Amino acid sequence: MAEKLNAVKGMNDILPPESARWEWLEATVRDLMGRYAYRNVRTPILERTALFVRGIGEVTDIVEKEMYSFEDRADKNGKFEHLTMRPENTAGLVRAVIEHNMLYEGPKRLWYTGPMFRRENVQRGRFRQFHQIGAEALGFAGPDVDAELILLANALWKQIGLTDVRLELNSLGQSAERAQHRAQLIAHFEKHADKLDEDGKRRLHSNPLRILDTKNPAMKEVVESAPKLIDFLGAESLAHFEGLQAILKANNIAFTINPRLVRGLDYYNLSVFEFVTDRLGAQGTVCAGGRYDDLIAQIGGKPAPAVGWAMGVERVLDLLKEQGAGVSAPAPNAYAVVPDAASMPVVLRTLQQLREAGVSVQMHAATADGLSGVKAQMKKADASGAAYALIFGADELARGEVTLKALRDGSGAQTARPLAEVATWAATLQSPAPNT
Repeated sequence: MAEKLNAVKGMNDILPPESARWEWLEATVRDLMGRYAYRNVRTPILERTALFVRGIGEVTDIVEKEMYSFEDRADKNGKFEHLTMRPENTAGLVRAVIEHNMLYEGPKRLWYTGPMFRRENVQRGRFRQFHQIGAEALGFAGPDVDAELILLANALWKQIGLTDVRLELNSLGQSAERAQHRAQLIAHFEKHADKLDEDGKRRLHSNPLRILDTKNPAMKEVVESAPKLIDFLGAESLAHFEGLQAILKANNIAFTINPRLVRGLDYYNLSVFEFVTDRLGAQGTVCAGGRYDDLIAQIGGKPAPAVGWAMGVERVLDLLKEQGAGVSAPAPNAYAVVPDAASMPVVLRTLQQLREAGVSVQMHAATADGLSGVKAQMKKADASGAAYALIFGADELARGEVTLKALRDGSGAQTARPLAEVATWAATLQSPAPNT
C-alpha cells in the first residue's frame, strides 16, 4: 500500500459543511464592497521577492523569517528569478495598479480576497496558509477615506453579527516626524539595553519603531516608558488624525487611541488602526490597516496617497464560532428518489429542466452496490435538508408524473405533478412546503 500523504502543516483543507461558512462570509463581503463602490482585483500568488523586500521592509519579521521564497528554474540562458509566495497582498495590489496604470483616470477603490503564505509557528489563529480579505483606496489623501474604510469594516461586523471587537487608532505621522521620534527612541532604548531581548537589540538601530510592537512581556515596562510618536506630530499630521476621529465620533464609532500601535509593516504613515479582540488568545488582531502614502513611489510608481486594511478570514470565522453564531449548511430544494436505474434518462431530463428554472436538486445515484431501496433513499432525502422529495416511481412515470412529498412541514403531503409541464410547477419547490 502506498504511503498516506497528508496536507502540509499549517495549510488546511476547508471541507463541507465548514466551507458553507466561508461562502456565506465571502458573499456578504462581495455585496457590502459593492455598496461602498469597491471593485474586485485578483493578483498572482507568486511575485518577485524584491516586491516584498522593497515594500514591506527588510527589517521585518515577514521578510526576515516568514516568507516562502525560492529561485525559479533557470531559463535557457541560465537566468532565474527570485520568487515569493505572497505573505500579504497590499504590495501585490499596488504593483498591479502601477503596472496597469490604473490611477491614470483617477483614484480607485479596490478589494481582494485570497490565500497568503507565511512560515510561522502554527497555533490558533496563525497558519502557514491563511486567507485575507482586504480593501484599498488609492489616490485619496484625506482622513475621510481613512474613516470610510473603518466604517466599511464596522458595517461588516454588524452585518455578520461579530461582537467583542474594539477599534484602536494611532498616527505614525510623516517621515520627518518619525525621524525625530526615532532618534529619541534609540536614545531611550540604549539607556535600557539590558532589558531588550535579542530581536530588540538587533532592531535598535535598524528599525527601533518595531520594538514597540514586541509581544515580550519582559519588555513591557521599557516599552511603556518610551517616547510616544504622537508627541512629535506636526500640525498637518495632527489635523489629519483629528479629522479622522471627528468623522468616527459623528458616526458613533467607539475607539481608543493606542500610542504603541505601529503595525508590523514598514510602509505605513499617518493613520493606523486595528480591530482587536480578547477572545482569540495571543492572535487578537481581527482586521488591521492604515495609510501608506509612500508605498506606490517605493515600488516604482508615480507618488500617490493610499490607505487600506486586511482582515483574517480564519480569525473572523473563529471568533463568530466562539460567539456561538451559526451558519446554516446549504440544502437543496428537492431530493430525487429514483427506485429504478432504467428511469434515469427521464429523471435527469426532468432535473435539468428544474435546475434551469433555478431549483436546487440533489439526485440519488447508484454506488458500487447499486441503487438503494426507496426507504433508504427517503432517509437520505430527509437527511439532505431538502424541503421536498421527488419520487420517480414506476407508477408515476407510467402516468407521466412525479410525486412531490413535503419533508419539512410535518404533513408529509404528497401531490402529483406532470413531467410535461415542469416549468409550471418548478417554483413550488423554491417556496416553503405547503400544508396540503
